[in-house]
Amino acid sequence: MMELNSLRQFLVVARLEHLSRAADELRTAQPSLSRTIARLESELGTPLFDRGSRLRLNDAGKLFRDHVERSLGELDAGRRAVAEATSEGLGTVRLASETFLTLTGPLSAYKQAHPAVEIELHWSPAEDMTRHLRAQDVDLCVASQPIRAEGLQSTQLFEEAVGVGMPLGHPLAGRSSVTIDELADQSFITAREGHWIRRLLDRLCAERDFTPKIVCEIDEPSAIATLISAGLGIGLVPAFARRSALQAPGAWVAVDHPGCRRTVTLYWGADSHLSPAARLMRTTITDWDWNPGSPT
Repeated sequence: MMELNSLRQFLVVARLEHLSRAADELRTAQPSLSRTIARLESELGTPLFDRGSRLRLNDAGKLFRDHVERSLGELDAGRRAVAEATSEGLGTVRLASETFLTLTGPLSAYKQAHPAVEIELHWSPAEDMTRHLRAQDVDLCVASQPIRAEGLQSTQLFEEAVGVGMPLGHPLAGRSSVTIDELADQSFITAREGHWIRRLLDRLCAERDFTPKIVCEIDEPSAIATLISAGLGIGLVPAFARRSALQAPGAWVAVDHPGCRRTVTLYWGADSHLSPAARLMRTTITDWDWNPGSPT
C-alpha cells in the first residue's frame, strides 16, 4: 500500500529529476530514497523514470505525477476545509506571482479590508504555477505570460506594452521607439532564466537571430530599473512599472514590435476548494481598476 510520505518523496524526485539533490532537499539518505522509488515502481508494475545518462521522468511517471499532485492537493484542501469549518474567521489565502510590484494596490486594499486574514505570498515562475495549483500548494497565481494547461480557470487582468528602460543620457533615450535590431549591441540588465522578462527578451532577440549581451542577471526584477538608472545598461521594463512610486530616473522607449507586450492573468484550479479568504482575494484582484491611466 502506498504511503503518503512515499508519494511526497516521489513528487520531489519527479520535479528535480535528480536523486542526490532530491535526497538533500528531503534530508534523507539517497539509498533509502532509491528504494522508495523502486517500491512505487514495483507496486505500479512499470518504471516511472528513464535511467540513462541522467534520471528522466517518463510518460508513465508524468501521468502518475499529475494524479499524485491532485490527490495530495485534495487531501490538504480537506484538512483546510475542516479547519475553516471548526474555527471562526476567513482563513488564509496563498498567492503566487512572478512579481508583487504589480499587486501592491489590491494587496494593500485587501489587507485593510480584512486585517485578520493571513496572506502568504510565494514567488514562482509561470512554468511552475500549474504544478503548484494542481497540488493546491497555493490558491491563486498571477502570471505575466500565458499558462496553457488543463484544469485551470483564469481571468485576464490587463495587457500592456513592454518598452526599453535606459539611462537619461543614453544615445537612444530621446527616441519615440526603437527596433529590436537597434538593440543588438546593447548591454542588457535582466531577470534570471524562467522570469517572464527574460523569456520575452530571449524570444525577441532569437527572432532577429542574435543573443542579447547580458551584463547583469538579477533575482529581484524590481531592481532592474534602479540599475538601469545607474548607467549599467538597458533592459525591458513594463509600462506598469513607470507608474510605480519607486520608479528610478530614466527614459522609457517603446519597442517597435507587436509582441513586446505582457498579458497579466489570474489563475486558479478549476476543481480547487477555495477558502472564503481566497475567494475574497480573487474578487479583489479581478475587480481592481487596472486601467493604465488610473493612479493605482
